[in-house]
Amino acid sequence: MKKPWYQVTAFYAFVIFVVVQAVFPFYYAIITSFKSGTALFEITYLPTTFSLQNYYDVLFKGNGTFLQNLWNSVWVASVTVVVALFIGTTAAYALSRVKFRGRGVLLMTILGVSMFPQVAVLAGLFEVIQGLGIYNTDWSLIFSYTIFTLPFTVWVLTTFMRDLPVELEEAAIVDGATPWVIVTKIFLPLMWPALVTTGLLAFIAAWNEYLFALTFTASNNAARTVPVGIALLSGSDSHEIPWGLIMAASVLVTVPLIVLVLIFQKKIIAGLTAGGVKG
Repeated sequence: MKKPWYQVTAFYAFVIFVVVQAVFPFYYAIITSFKSGTALFEITYLPTTFSLQNYYDVLFKGNGTFLQNLWNSVWVASVTVVVALFIGTTAAYALSRVKFRGRGVLLMTILGVSMFPQVAVLAGLFEVIQGLGIYNTDWSLIFSYTIFTLPFTVWVLTTFMRDLPVELEEAAIVDGATPWVIVTKIFLPLMWPALVTTGLLAFIAAWNEYLFALTFTASNNAARTVPVGIALLSGSDSHEIPWGLIMAASVLVTVPLIVLVLIFQKKIIAGLTAGGVKG
């Protein structure tokens, strides 16, 4: 049955409204990043000037500090994803396939860890990091980010692994496969949608995180990530905030995430809807 024209019009109007609300801030950041001087304070919604000076200043001035921050973010986020997926996959196998007392309580406890705000555990985590001797290093961020990305990673991977046919595991056991072989040779090839989803979300969380990055690398410029680097671009004088540099840096940091999401969007949708439909 064909829907009335006003319902279709209302639906597309709502979609356009949502898209504009989501995309407009990033669009305005892009056109602002091409401005300089007094043009930064002129409100325009279409590009009026095109200059790459802000991008050049961000990337190559200041002794390459921003490039170092950018590399730190890539390194920290990538290692966090690898560690979180490794621990999450092995934990998901235990929670979904191995029967033991308290399995459901343990899974709910793992998920409950994600309900605590960062600031609530900041002091305790700071003491742990100092005790481990990794304060002011990249490993302090990898350690803290892994803790906060694991609950979601374990939950999604456990849900996905529960839906895999048990006959595959039984056949592998009959053939003499060990649990490690079952996970790596049988389950992992089938879990790409869930792995991509959890890995990408963990990467984005680590890439954008600010509080831990500011606290745990407070006195080491070489270990800071891009969120802290962008915040430090403003300097100490609030009357001379370099909005052009900040917008250029924000665009440089956001574009890689958009590209990753566009590349893996189909697997992300498949991973997020895993276990939602039973057939």
